[in-house]
Amino acid sequence: MRSSARKSRERSLVLCGIRTSWNTIGDGEFYCEECGGDRNYRRRTGRRRFAVLGVPLLPRGHTGPVVECAACHTHFGTEVLAQPTTSRFSGMLRDAVHTVALAVLAAGGTSSRTAVDTAATGVRAAGYADCTSLQLVELVEALAADTGRFLPDVSSGGAALAIELHEALEPLTPYLAAAGRESILLQGARIALADGPYTPAEREVLTTVGNALTLCADDTARLLETARKVG
Repeated sequence: MRSSARKSRERSLVLCGIRTSWNTIGDGEFYCEECGGDRNYRRRTGRRRFAVLGVPLLPRGHTGPVVECAACHTHFGTEVLAQPTTSRFSGMLRDAVHTVALAVLAAGGTSSRTAVDTAATGVRAAGYADCTSLQLVELVEALAADTGRFLPDVSSGGAALAIELHEALEPLTPYLAAAGRESILLQGARIALADGPYTPAEREVLTTVGNALTLCADDTARLLETARKVG
């Protein structure tokens, strides 16, 4: 009797149910958590109908929009599109390291070959493989000449410098673990310490970097002191 009742329920599930007809309204590339990498997606909306024997009959409203992975066909909420793709994340990280290097060099000056070379090494490791010390020096000089917006003194554009750093770092921060955020700050500290102790302007820039990376003041101070001792 139990087996017969179970078979009857299974037949009823096959005979009738809710069927969704999907319509694609857009596509692109996203990071698929299910696949663990960048994949193409389709943005879709659906119309739900009660179906009998596979034939849709009574409307049951709309569903979606959803993001469907073109590879594994898993459905996600549209908020998944806010997460950067792997390639986009790499670009954001590269730009962040580059911006921090320029800011620290602008604060400490480019007269020290050691500091400039340290900055160039870090920028190349972040993804700008062709970056040279000369390019960094020329870029810092060009930025300083551009209404002084990269000069550390507030009256000469320090507020603009803070904006530049926040614009480069804040979009990246939610997707970086604490160790990753600390690594960016420490890279800036190594540039500043390459030619001697922190100058007040360098420390001010590095404090701004820590704020943009949502590191608390105590953690920023601790990391800068650790870098000083190691250096």
